[in-house]
Amino acid sequence: MLTISVCIGIALHAGEKALDVMSAPVQAPRAPAARKNVRQRVHAELEYALGQGAAGVTAIVMRDGRQLLRMDVGDIAPDAQMPVASASKWMTAALVMSVVDEGRLSLDAPISHYLPAFTGPAATTTLRELLAQTSGEGSLLDMVDIRQDPRLTLAESATQIAQRPLHDPPGAVFRYGGPGFQVAGAAVEAVTHKRWAELFDERIARPLGMTHTYWEHLPSHGVPRGQTSNPLLQGGVVTTAGDYMRFLTMLANHGSVDGRRILSAHAVDVMETAQTIGKPKAWLPRGARGRPKEYALGNWCEAWTARHACTLVSSPGALGTFPWLDRQHGLYGIFFTRERLTRVSESFIKARAAIIEAYASGP
Repeated sequence: MLTISVCIGIALHAGEKALDVMSAPVQAPRAPAARKNVRQRVHAELEYALGQGAAGVTAIVMRDGRQLLRMDVGDIAPDAQMPVASASKWMTAALVMSVVDEGRLSLDAPISHYLPAFTGPAATTTLRELLAQTSGEGSLLDMVDIRQDPRLTLAESATQIAQRPLHDPPGAVFRYGGPGFQVAGAAVEAVTHKRWAELFDERIARPLGMTHTYWEHLPSHGVPRGQTSNPLLQGGVVTTAGDYMRFLTMLANHGSVDGRRILSAHAVDVMETAQTIGKPKAWLPRGARGRPKEYALGNWCEAWTARHACTLVSSPGALGTFPWLDRQHGLYGIFFTRERLTRVSESFIKARAAIIEAYASGP
C-alpha cells in the first residue's frame, strides 16, 4: 500500500513543470488572421503532446456557453472518462462554497465550530485557509490524505489529520497539496448530514448534466467506487471533457447555467480572489518557484488585478488534464488527456496562448 501511495504521490506532483509557463503573459490579439490558422496552431501543439507520450488529447474552447473549438487528436474517444488529479480541487471548492452560500458554513469561522476534534492552534483554522492551502497542515510531500483508507468517513479522515502537529500557524504560510481539503469536506458533511458524493451529485453534477463524473480515492486500494466514503478531495474526480466543460460554463457564467443558479456570483468571485499574496511559499511545485503566481480557492491565480481579483485561473492536474478560465476575454477551456503533465504542459500553454490570441477580440 505504501508503495502504491508513493507512486500516486509522485504522480500528483508531476505537474510541477507546467507551472513554469503558467504565468507567461498572453499576447495582445492581432488581426483576424490569427483566427484563420488557430486550428492549425492548436493541432500542431496537440500533435507535439502526442509525441511526448500522450495517447490522445481533447481540446475544447467555449465562450458564453457556445463552443468555439473542439479537437480530438490521437487515440481518445469523444466521451473518454478519466481521472483528473488536482483538477478536482476546483470542484471541491465549488461544493464547499455552495454550503457557504446557504450560511451553514463560514469561510472565516474557526474549524472547531464544525469539527470539535480540532483543538489548540489548529482549532482556529478556517475554511478559507483550508481551500487556499494555508492551513498549516503540511504539503503533498507528507501524503497524509493519499495514504488514508478509502473506507474511512470524511469525519474520521479529518480526525486523523487533527491529531498531527501543524507545520505552520494557520493562515501564515502556503504549502501546496496538504490534506486540508479532506477537513473542508468533513465540515461540509457535518453541517449537511449528507455524504460528499451524494451532495456533489445533488448540487452540482445533476443540475449541470454531469452524468459521467464521480469521486474516488487515489489510489483506490482495491475498494470499489460505491464503498469509497473517503474520496480524495484534492485529486479524486473521474470525469469526461464534456462534463468538466459544463462545470466551467457554470463558473464562467458567474454561478448559473440556463437560468438555474448553482453558486452565487459572490461565491464565484471569492473563489477567484488571490489568497496568498504576501504569504511565504514554503512548499511549491518546483516549476512555481520564482514565478509570479498565487493561489485562490481551489485554483491557481495566474494573473490578477491590484485588488487581487484573478483574471486568468486554472487547475491543472498531474495526470494531464488542464482546465482554465480567462475572465479578461470571456474564454474558457480544457485540455483533456492522461499523460504526465510535465510532458504535455508546455504544448497546452502554447495552444492556450494561440486560442486567446485568436478569439480575444470577440465573435
